[in-house]
Amino acid sequence: MVHLWRSMHFWRKNLVRISWMKYASDSHIINMEEIVESWKEQGMNYQETANEILFHIGGAENIREMTHCFTRLRFELRDPGKADRGKIERIEGVIAVVESSGQFQVVMGTKVGRIYDLLKEMTGTERKAGEKREKVYHRDSKDREKNTPGNHLGNRMIQTVSSMFTPMVPAIAASGLLKGFLTIARMLASNQGIDITGNHTYVILLAATDAIFYFMPIILAYTSARVFGANEFVAMALGGTMCYPSILSLMAGEERIRMLGVALTRANYTSSVIPIIIGVFILAYVQRFLERVIPEVLKIILVPGLSLLVMVPAVFMVFGPVGIYLGNIIHFIYTGLMGISPVLCGGFIGGMWCVFVIFGAHRALVPIGIQDVALNGRQNLLAFAGAANFSQGGAALGVMMRTRSRELKAVAASASVAASGCGITEPAIYGCNLRLKRPMIYAVICGAAGGAVMGAGGVYGDAFANNGILTLATYAAFGMKKFLFYLAGIGISFFGSAILTMLLGFEDMDQEPEETSWERN
Repeated sequence: MVHLWRSMHFWRKNLVRISWMKYASDSHIINMEEIVESWKEQGMNYQETANEILFHIGGAENIREMTHCFTRLRFELRDPGKADRGKIERIEGVIAVVESSGQFQVVMGTKVGRIYDLLKEMTGTERKAGEKREKVYHRDSKDREKNTPGNHLGNRMIQTVSSMFTPMVPAIAASGLLKGFLTIARMLASNQGIDITGNHTYVILLAATDAIFYFMPIILAYTSARVFGANEFVAMALGGTMCYPSILSLMAGEERIRMLGVALTRANYTSSVIPIIIGVFILAYVQRFLERVIPEVLKIILVPGLSLLVMVPAVFMVFGPVGIYLGNIIHFIYTGLMGISPVLCGGFIGGMWCVFVIFGAHRALVPIGIQDVALNGRQNLLAFAGAANFSQGGAALGVMMRTRSRELKAVAASASVAASGCGITEPAIYGCNLRLKRPMIYAVICGAAGGAVMGAGGVYGDAFANNGILTLATYAAFGMKKFLFYLAGIGISFFGSAILTMLLGFEDMDQEPEETSWERN
């Protein structure tokens, strides 16, 4: 009976893991409620999973702050010692637990959004617009905050960058996918001697792919305001001012620009990243100062109005030009590395990207690619990262082909599809490759080789798109030669890591799956 129960649990558990990839790859739109219901029918109880996570993490009172990205719940805990990592890892739906950058991270795969929404309702983490950025409960003393493990300056900076850019990723990914489809359409039409670039449908759809980058100051104003505790809509008004048509015309003109008698630096702030981040950071302090000195009855009008009145001149006179210069320096450093050796740069990113993913440090590199697309209409950072994605998918495929464990075989199969099809590597990393150690090493080696090939071929993409089969066309925009180098790079990464994993092997897991917490109960 025990073996029968475990067998039933195995298929219920892994049908869920496989089914989410099926839904993700369907070409037609599927009602999300139907998907949730189908998961429930297969045994996935979101509410129970959320309850168990909250209980074993130490309860709501132990949560300082909670966020999520594509695949992970990210907790900042008051007392990390209260979280029972072993029990959380055994909860149904949990792929792995990672403690990194001062965060307690629970890897959930694509189920993360649903679980996060439930936990948000249970803990009351939603902040109102303009509300000061507080943790779930009140902050501890500055001394305790300072001495919290992993809470040093570097980690806080990575967390801040991640919090600002992660909410934008779905829109950026959608933009990249759509641009890939347009690239295919343009190439097919060109082969027939037809130029579709003037077609109204093409123009409108192309605008949809570029809009998120053009209006980047407005979008980043919102996400930055949520991170720094400024009023989101005042911040968006500040970002909108930087993109306003008359401002753009003024900046593009020949006449010398003055504001309050001070000469302004001529700059185009559309598609810029750093100026608005600095501006919103200062806005948060201005806003909090005004809230302290202005009477309660006048706050609703005077705080937003005076904040904007102070910050608009400050941005155009000081912080905007500083941000532009900093952005140019960052871009110069990256292009400088490319100029020294594209092969080494591509090999480094291709090999180390998924290592950065383990520690959450890859988010710190995302602004480089976004800035590159915004300024030049192209990027190669994610091309090199694509080598890492495909290498993880290939290693997972090798694990699936070699392992004797039925559970690991199912996990590796779905993880391989997720990594190579959609560029979601966490299931592959935590579900099998990192657990088995050797496949992770093979993936790093082959990812570096694939990235080096891409660097040698001068590969570029015309959008900031997560690398996978669905976004291959993104890297065909700059000619067939570069595209072939891209295909060669991902081929070396994927098939190389798969072959090494199958030939050199790894220490296999036992066939019998471990008991989960709900099985024991």
